[in-house]
Amino acid sequence: MAGRLEGKVAFITGAGRGQGRSHAIRLAAEGADIIAVDICAQIDTVPYPLSTPEDLAGTVSQVEALDRRIVAREADVRDEAGLKAAFDAGVAELGPVDIVLANAGIAPLSVHEDHAAWRDVIDVNLTGVFNTVEIAIPSMIERGRGPAGPGGRRHHRGRPVRGGTQRGTLLPRCDRGGPGADRKGSRGAGSADRRDKGGCPGLRGAQGRPGRRGGAAGPRRHRQRQRRHLRLR
Repeated sequence: MAGRLEGKVAFITGAGRGQGRSHAIRLAAEGADIIAVDICAQIDTVPYPLSTPEDLAGTVSQVEALDRRIVAREADVRDEAGLKAAFDAGVAELGPVDIVLANAGIAPLSVHEDHAAWRDVIDVNLTGVFNTVEIAIPSMIERGRGPAGPGGRRHHRGRPVRGGTQRGTLLPRCDRGGPGADRKGSRGAGSADRRDKGGCPGLRGAQGRPGRRGGAAGPRRHRQRQRRHLRLR
């Protein structure tokens, strides 16, 4: 029985392990072929071990076990030329992409972060997402899909409209600068039809509901803000 993503191609950064690997496996289980990228090397300012070539090979084996194709390359999202070379190798073998998941990111979380750590976080978590989006857009337009942006909005000829069928999907990480790159993707894809989404993992309330970490539930907080806004008007 064909999955919901049968015949589609997904481009995933940070795919060597963790969430990136789980995304690759899940999309492959639904029928997608995968272009997987990971740095597979250590960044000096990150205190915990990053992925290794063996990790990326593990992702490859698990996707192939689902009888899906995968092209995996070692690349740093900060290096646009290297990332594009990895992406182009995947597209050459699998075809243009339908889904992009800008998952690669770091979180040093040091009490006394120096300027080098700050620059690395910005370069990976913001510039890396931008590079991923910038590289993917032409392929998605060629596919007739287009990328994704904030709030599940679909765009046509540069204007957001509600409703419509899902086309291409781009999932930047909002905790890693995703919405900014997300909006860049929406504007940069011109007139292609697309459905826009932003992924926000880790932002859960005290009881596991959407919201601030340890805070009130997101929907209730949103309603409170709406009421205050109406009173101010």
